[in-house]
Amino acid sequence: MLNRQAFLIALQFLTIFPVKLSTPVSSAAMGRSLLFYPLVGLLVGTFLVTIELLLSTQSPLVSAALVLTLWIVLTGGLHLDGLADSSDAWLGGLGDKARTLAIMKDPACGPIGVLALLLVLLLKFVAIVSLVEMQQPLALVWVVVLARLAMPLLFLTTHYQREQGLGSAMRAAMPENAVRAMLLITTAILVLLAGFGVVLVTLVVFLLLRYLMERRLGGFTGDTAGAMIELLETTVLLFFVLS
Repeated sequence: MLNRQAFLIALQFLTIFPVKLSTPVSSAAMGRSLLFYPLVGLLVGTFLVTIELLLSTQSPLVSAALVLTLWIVLTGGLHLDGLADSSDAWLGGLGDKARTLAIMKDPACGPIGVLALLLVLLLKFVAIVSLVEMQQPLALVWVVVLARLAMPLLFLTTHYQREQGLGSAMRAAMPENAVRAMLLITTAILVLLAGFGVVLVTLVVFLLLRYLMERRLGGFTGDTAGAMIELLETTVLLFFVLS
């Protein structure tokens, strides 16, 4: 029952799939939900590949546009919101931790946030067009899974900045040994199926983003975690196109 609830929590948080959770939601289930992030990524990636294959008779531009649109809709634009907030805060915070955190709480999206969204979506769109033309639909699966795999790694290795946030409760209840085992097993599978190169690139970008979070904030927030997912997805997409 606990694992089922944990999976549903992960599914509800990372997608817009209608999920009914039994109440009350236990803190243990919230912590264990991190174990299922790669699985949710696999489901999302499989859905996107299925759509891409169904659109195989269409123009690559049309196919890529629809896949990207469904990708955004399916994830509720949650991580894009984090990217916009983090981009505004990083520039507007002027290197100051308190100011950066305060800007992230502002629901308004500034020009830097808009620019970051446009650039990421443009790069994703162009990369998806290229993958369609190269007939590499499975790359989408690895992109989504790798980005979601980074989330439990971030929770495992990095301090969560907001004491009263949902992330704080998840981190406190996270089964660390189980998360470590999941990370090792999933990474080994991805090396075999997707290749060592893409896993290495993902890790390098993850470490760079984690370093920037630690230097500016001393940890991470929900917004910076969302930004990390978007930047990792974009990076991995470009890796598959350019490699």
